[in-house]
Amino acid sequence: MPSKEEEKSCIYYIETPDILAFFGYKKPMALLLRVPAAVSFSCKASAAKTTKSAPNFPVATASASMNAANSNRKLPVLLFDIMDTVVRDPFYGDIPSFFGMSMQELLECKHPTAWMEFEKGMIDEMELYSKFFKDGRPFDMEGLKSCMKKGYQYLDGMKELLDTLKRRNYEMHALTNYPVWYEMIEEKLDISAYLSWTFCSCTIGKRKPDPDLYLEVVRRLQVDPGHCIFIDDRIRNVDAAVEVGMKGVHFKNADLLQKDLARLGVEFDVPKG
Repeated sequence: MPSKEEEKSCIYYIETPDILAFFGYKKPMALLLRVPAAVSFSCKASAAKTTKSAPNFPVATASASMNAANSNRKLPVLLFDIMDTVVRDPFYGDIPSFFGMSMQELLECKHPTAWMEFEKGMIDEMELYSKFFKDGRPFDMEGLKSCMKKGYQYLDGMKELLDTLKRRNYEMHALTNYPVWYEMIEEKLDISAYLSWTFCSCTIGKRKPDPDLYLEVVRRLQVDPGHCIFIDDRIRNVDAAVEVGMKGVHFKNADLLQKDLARLGVEFDVPKG
């Protein structure tokens, strides 16, 4: 798998699979959505291919009622990863120095699964405190939270981009791996002014790139996956979204994201008046 530096901004065009079975329909329906031909980009040999097609396995498709609902819905629905896509993630830049360690030292001494368990809502903050380090050493939990909150800030251009999309009346949701500390992000940055914290791993109990999480998203939204665009800085999470029929954009920066979304038909010109 290429490193973040080797990964590139990718747009994926796919055919939406037939997934009536996901909603319990027994009779087949002839419904196939197709999207425009793929946009190609030059990339390093080690990077993921720009264009991918979803395999033909069941995910979700629209019923008649869903089609009726979507006829009055602003599409596509935009799904955003949060950390290092919308908001700077302080874990890599600030937390090692908080503990007086290098990043490598921190990775070697922290518990291998405690943070993921915290993200999935399997353990609470007190349990994280007792499990964060393999050896159970104590640390300043409130200081850690303060350090994290101080480091939260919008990535360059993202607040403006979200504002433009909001004024174009696009439906936007967070689809993020993060613990209950997302509330600290909201308290500081007021992200809900632009998108809803609808799909956080801590409230759903699943993490990207688990396919079941993406299927849960389209089920709850009652939307065909082909009408969803998922944006994430990690290519494996984008790949997983594409596998269930969504369109995916590998995030690099706000300027490239706007261009990629425009190629997928997202409108950015805000009508006057």
